[in-house]
Amino acid sequence: MQTSVVGPSASMGLPASDQRFRELLESLPRVAVQGYDSQRRVIYWNEASERLYGFSEQEARGRCLEALLIPDEMADIVVDAHHAWVNHGTQIPASELELKHKSGAPVPVFSHHVMLGERSDNPLMFCIDIDLAGERKVQRELDYMTRFDPLTELPNRQTFETELENMLGECQRHGDTLMVLFLDIDHFTEINDTQGYEMGDLVIRSVASRLQGFQRSQDLLSRFGGDEFVMAMPRLDYESDALSVVQRIREDFQRPFQIEGRELLLRLSIGVSLYPENGNDAPELVRNADVAKHRAKQAGRDGYQFFNQEVRDAMLHQHHLAGRLQTLLSEDGGGELFLHFQPQVAARSERIESVEALMRWHAPEGPIPPTDFIKVAERTNLIERLGDWVIRQACRQQAEWHAMGIKGYRIDINISGRQAINSDVFQRLEACVAEYGLTPRDIGIELTENVLIDADVKVRDSLRALHDRGYKIAIDDFGTGYSSMSYLKMLPVTALKIDRSFVIECAQEPKDRAIMEATVFLGHRLGLEVVAEGVENIQQLELLREMRCDLIQGYYFYKPMAAADIQRLLSGGNNPPHPGAHRPSSDPTSASNGCH
Repeated sequence: MQTSVVGPSASMGLPASDQRFRELLESLPRVAVQGYDSQRRVIYWNEASERLYGFSEQEARGRCLEALLIPDEMADIVVDAHHAWVNHGTQIPASELELKHKSGAPVPVFSHHVMLGERSDNPLMFCIDIDLAGERKVQRELDYMTRFDPLTELPNRQTFETELENMLGECQRHGDTLMVLFLDIDHFTEINDTQGYEMGDLVIRSVASRLQGFQRSQDLLSRFGGDEFVMAMPRLDYESDALSVVQRIREDFQRPFQIEGRELLLRLSIGVSLYPENGNDAPELVRNADVAKHRAKQAGRDGYQFFNQEVRDAMLHQHHLAGRLQTLLSEDGGGELFLHFQPQVAARSERIESVEALMRWHAPEGPIPPTDFIKVAERTNLIERLGDWVIRQACRQQAEWHAMGIKGYRIDINISGRQAINSDVFQRLEACVAEYGLTPRDIGIELTENVLIDADVKVRDSLRALHDRGYKIAIDDFGTGYSSMSYLKMLPVTALKIDRSFVIECAQEPKDRAIMEATVFLGHRLGLEVVAEGVENIQQLELLREMRCDLIQGYYFYKPMAAADIQRLLSGGNNPPHPGAHRPSSDPTSASNGCH
């Protein structure tokens, strides 16, 4: 320690304990220590004080503390506290203070006061200050991290909802409206998966920057996490202005982003809620905008949806279905999930050749259409469990029929895109077939052409392995995709299924007939079997016979039937039915083939 106690203290005969205290002070180079007399004049100033406050020892010595360190607004308080300490023994409590630097800048410290020789005529006082600037900086950084998104520097969800509550208070006082936009980048996970997380971060920053271009001074933009952004915009002239903002954002996102030398086209799904119509507090408005955004995604992405009660009711219904479906799958169907089977008959002989397994949900309140619960399963990641349940039920049913002597009728199972791409469904299929003592001739699979087009190497290899072992593989809904048909020569399919959308109006629509004829011709030239779905009348049947279509599936012959009805039909010798004998009933689940 280069400095020492100077002035009156040097000649004071301090007790040994006080001398040791002084030595202790001099051994703490990182602690700012100032000694002063009863008149508050500095008589000791260590190097740490010089570093902390900017005054040298020579500058500080002999000057009053309030002239050096104390902000003007605190000066009277400090003088009074010092007077009470010296004259009445009222201790100055240790506390956090904001003193000042020589430059005038604030200096946050934890300050503690000690008096030596308090019984003497000239006591010596020490102020011991610990610099809190580093701690305050860390605290500010922690506070920033808890309130703002580090990637975009936008307010996070917690900050947004707090600020939104304040904005709503202002809107309520002044009778203003407010719009909440919930924005989600479409297919963002594909960017992370294919181009890496660094590119994903750059995309997030770029989207944040572009959205800030729509932000007025009174607006609030937040990143909630992932690829979700939320904006609050007060004082809009209700829905017309809100729609204008949404449309301008969507138009601006037609411009490609230039990121790291790459051109990216990004699209948004947007949900909108309005105050006070759609909610009176921040959580409700955000929640309803999120619900609307989910509906926009379900409608095909790259769109927007304004919240209304119908939207909320639909989402609640879907959540209810998802919860019940999850429970039923845990209970092996729970007595509500069943497979129905629709026969596929030979166009000429009208004999049943195979059946397609179709899923049905018979809830206590009435049948739930497959179009409803299949979509829910896909959106909630239940589709793989649902698909596995269908595979097991179909194999179990086929084994039961075999035990009754009913053999030679293949059961075809639909495999969804999510199943095919994200799981080892084909391995589980083969394991289930083996478990029930079946062969590849007993179970077939159907996949849509979009699944086959998107299939990766693993999926293609699995399909080839199934084909080589004798499984029948059909392309369902053929002709409804938008792509090259080159995959037909690369993938091991055995059948094409003409989608019912072409069959329905084929008697009146020449273009539909042309597509059907081309499909039959193409399939036969490639050595594939051709099946027509949705055949409902004799005119359709006769046209398909003229085209030499192989198999017919539809209400003209049979609607989807319960296992017991199919069992009676097949055990009765498989005689050709009387046309129209199995026309559709009013059961809404029989309105279409469905997905499973």
